[in-house]
Amino acid sequence: MQALTQQQVQDYYGRQLQTQHDLQTNACCTDAIPVEHRRILAQLEPEVLEKYYGCGVSVPPAVEGCTVLDLGSGSGRDAYLLSKLVGASGRVIGVDMTEEQLAVARRHVAAHTHRFGYATPNVEFRHGYIEDLRTADLADNSIDVVVSNCVINLSTDKEATYREIFRVLKPGGELHIADVFADRRIPEALRQDPVLYGECLSGALYTEDFRRLLQRIGIADHRITASRRLTIGNPEIEAKVGNIGFYSLTVRAFKLPELEDRCEDHGQVATYLGTVPGQPHAFLLDDHHRFETGRPMLVCGNTAAMLSQTRYAPYFRVLGDQSQHFGLFNCGPSPAASASTADASGGCGC
Repeated sequence: MQALTQQQVQDYYGRQLQTQHDLQTNACCTDAIPVEHRRILAQLEPEVLEKYYGCGVSVPPAVEGCTVLDLGSGSGRDAYLLSKLVGASGRVIGVDMTEEQLAVARRHVAAHTHRFGYATPNVEFRHGYIEDLRTADLADNSIDVVVSNCVINLSTDKEATYREIFRVLKPGGELHIADVFADRRIPEALRQDPVLYGECLSGALYTEDFRRLLQRIGIADHRITASRRLTIGNPEIEAKVGNIGFYSLTVRAFKLPELEDRCEDHGQVATYLGTVPGQPHAFLLDDHHRFETGRPMLVCGNTAAMLSQTRYAPYFRVLGDQSQHFGLFNCGPSPAASASTADASGGCGC
């Protein structure tokens, strides 16, 4: 069977889809937008919003001053949101392979630069392929944060894409994506269906194959921050996919090669200082870790590294090192540690 090509994906997003209303399923454009993001999105040009096809919230906190890469930036919706969040000292690079989408994004650079009060643009849009980011002139270890919203499932070589992401990330840099995943492997016949692929369904990775892929390229631990079962809303397509469950997952992973493939207990404790902008009361690292301000929590070695060896380090106090080892970390719900409860456990994604 002939493999689906990048050109077919380009045609779907460049010619067949003109606005969100042309989509044939509900898989895209159903994300719950944080209030602080809505205020910024209300300032964006209507054309940029109409041609948005995301499936989640791919923008992490604490990005001021960062260099952020948006993979599959499309009409520029998330790139312009990030343009405001990174501030005048930050930089946003959007990469897309579809000229029609790039044309939409580029024609609104001046308007948004003026609207956000910047003297010069802090956002640019480059033509390139996410499977080979050298096509967009992106160097090794040059990016603080890589985001992507419902795009990597469209890649025709996902392992190459993830290898490229971690090539361009700086040490300690963060991948933070929203994408469609499946609860089982997609049959080959469905994977070659251009409509199902273009609707972000049949290109979805099976969650366990995603975990294995990351491990192959040296990423031993990734975290899920949000999960939502997707509806399709099209009886014909629902009949085609049968019992396959599709999910919008928000995933974060860090370029920290020393992370282990299991959560190990070194007796470390992390306390959130309450200083991440817009998050005075708590910080959500993942679906197992909600750090209340000022409340110490026992954490595994991987979590301690994620909080102390990345841009999140100024917002946490992490005590202890890995000179002692107490075995596997108890991965359950995340209770707080305290001076009087030495055996309290935290929770990680083992």
